[in-house]
Amino acid sequence: MEPISLQTRLIQATGRVPSRPGAPSGDGSAVARQMDAVLLTVGFACARDLLEHVSAMEPGAAFDTAADVLAAARLQVGDHVRHNVYFVDFPENVPDTLDFWAQCIADAFVGPDGEEITVEDLLPDGVPGPVSLTELPTYGRYQHTYADLLARHEALAASSEDRVTVLRLGGPLDDEAHRLYLDMAASPVPHSDDGRDLLAALAAHCADREQPEAVPVRENRALVNRAHLEHGRAPDVDTVTDVLRLACALSDGDVTLAEPTRFTSPRRRDRRALLAALDRVVAEAPAKLGDVNRYANRWKRLGERLHPHEYAEFPNARQVFAVARGDRRAPSPEGRIEAAFAAADLDEAVRLLSASPGMLVRSLDRLLRLAGPERADTVAKALAGAAPSVAGRVLLSARAHLDPRRGSGAPRVFANRGRRAWIVPDGRAPLGRDTATGAVGTLDAEIAARLPAADRVLVDPEALQVALPTAGAPGRTDGTGVLPRGSTTAVDGDRLRFFVHWRQARLTTDLDLSVLLLQKDFTYHGQLSWTELEGHGGKHSGDIVEAPEGATEMIDLDLSRVGAAYVVPQVDLYEGEGFDELAEVFFGYMTRGANRKGRPFEARTVRMKSDLSGSGRVALPLVFARGGTRKKPRWRARWTHLSLTGEPDFNRVEANSLSTGLLARGIMERPYFTVAQAVELMRGRGAKVEEYQGQRGGEGTVYIGLERPERLREHVAAFTPDRLGNLLSH
Repeated sequence: MEPISLQTRLIQATGRVPSRPGAPSGDGSAVARQMDAVLLTVGFACARDLLEHVSAMEPGAAFDTAADVLAAARLQVGDHVRHNVYFVDFPENVPDTLDFWAQCIADAFVGPDGEEITVEDLLPDGVPGPVSLTELPTYGRYQHTYADLLARHEALAASSEDRVTVLRLGGPLDDEAHRLYLDMAASPVPHSDDGRDLLAALAAHCADREQPEAVPVRENRALVNRAHLEHGRAPDVDTVTDVLRLACALSDGDVTLAEPTRFTSPRRRDRRALLAALDRVVAEAPAKLGDVNRYANRWKRLGERLHPHEYAEFPNARQVFAVARGDRRAPSPEGRIEAAFAAADLDEAVRLLSASPGMLVRSLDRLLRLAGPERADTVAKALAGAAPSVAGRVLLSARAHLDPRRGSGAPRVFANRGRRAWIVPDGRAPLGRDTATGAVGTLDAEIAARLPAADRVLVDPEALQVALPTAGAPGRTDGTGVLPRGSTTAVDGDRLRFFVHWRQARLTTDLDLSVLLLQKDFTYHGQLSWTELEGHGGKHSGDIVEAPEGATEMIDLDLSRVGAAYVVPQVDLYEGEGFDELAEVFFGYMTRGANRKGRPFEARTVRMKSDLSGSGRVALPLVFARGGTRKKPRWRARWTHLSLTGEPDFNRVEANSLSTGLLARGIMERPYFTVAQAVELMRGRGAKVEEYQGQRGGEGTVYIGLERPERLREHVAAFTPDRLGNLLSH
């Protein structure tokens, strides 16, 4: 994909269009009207102030602004590419799977000029053996152009069902960039991959302006520190691992440390800055050398680039590399903590963990099981002392884990920073309400203290079941309609249409869009995929096996005909490049009324579009669950943002149905800390809570919803999904 301008990225991230106070004035009203009309076709609209701003520009300047706005809107919903599908009449006239395969075989024996093709001609290198279905000339490769597809479909009529996102006028570009930079840097939740890329760009752009008072997330701090270093300022670090993250940032590597970085040779001034930072950290707290062991191999590789032996003035920094090489012993506290648990010594475990507040909160389950109801107060007391020093996202995770609604027997789901998930059975007995009550109360009190001190809270009811993010917080840079993991929202259409689009970078790549249908007990009910093109109320648009110019697969699902309890869309890497290697890859879904036609892809019906990333080979973006009654089912979506490791190649829905079912169960049966719980804690602090019905808000008002309403006063603090991570102060 072509590089995206900062202007476009700001519009995507904030929904605000930077103003152009120095633009030549004139009559740009015609351009403004055309911009608004085109935006409506992709599900966006302009606020009055934006239309007035563009209308007051000279037509050329107005056109430039309109082009940026339209580019951002189309990127948000995936309308910047041409979504061609294999079956030109999709979702109509989708053939039976075996009939289609038979036709592909028959077509293979007829050449382009009608000549007969022999079996020997189809054999690879003329050697007898099996012929792959994907190697047949007409299988998996477009047999018509995008123009042919458009000619076969009538235009979609506008409807009140369509999504409309309002774009507003912002300040000058530099002010908008600085405003977003401060907001993203202060986030207490790690950003997604796209969010980190944007933060790095903003940190470089805003290096000469006011800097954030604090950057609580370590990987975000590494990106800000890189910008500081580029401008000759000392980095803000207080652990040796902070320095390692900064070194990764300087090498354009992974600041989350989930993947190894190939270190480059830093400039001499950067080498000196890194060693000076290391020297200061170790001098102030020698015990922090124990952190080196976790990444010893990376420290050894970094030492080869930093040449610490050349800098006699930094003796403490040289100790870091001595520990990494094993020349010096620096025990970490983890070993002593594990020994205390092994000896069932609660007092010693609590004493050791109290020195590491974050680790204490992450170990709450183990501590409470060791304590039992008889000594649960000991753990609660230690938690009360540790909680104020712990990141909000860690508190939220612990609170969700101890939620009294949590059932027993559901598999445990773990996920790394790359969204790759693994599942293990949970044979532990429930903690018991008496054991967990004190800890739950302590966590609630600390979370409540970090929520905004508001007199009045206006809440969009549709946001109540949105989860507060704890990792990889989604933002507008990822797409549109993306919610944090564990969030639940209603599905407002009769038909779901899933889509995946990808474009390969170097290797021929075959991704497969599939849907796994599960019963109430999360066992297999059915599927839709390239091996089963029709059934269960759904139709597949056809398999595409290569994407040099981009390819799209879709699945259309009539919810009234789905007999399953759960619908799990997934994207399987069959062959070729992984999600992080592709030039572009994104997934999403549309909703439509039962009788609405139109093209296979209609931007204004897109409810969710998100880039796919991570090292997994099977992406599982969300799960749809059926509720209500048989006659009046109500479907809801729960966001997962996870992937399975899968196989290196040839992943298929049939092969991963068991693990996908376990993962779906783990996600659906696990409680998450939601907006509804946050609102109740704010009510407990004296805030008046109201359902939002068009109120403008005033001083001391906080708004929480899926979108910022146009009527809301500018000074009212609004928390939408991309800013929910900032709802807790730190």
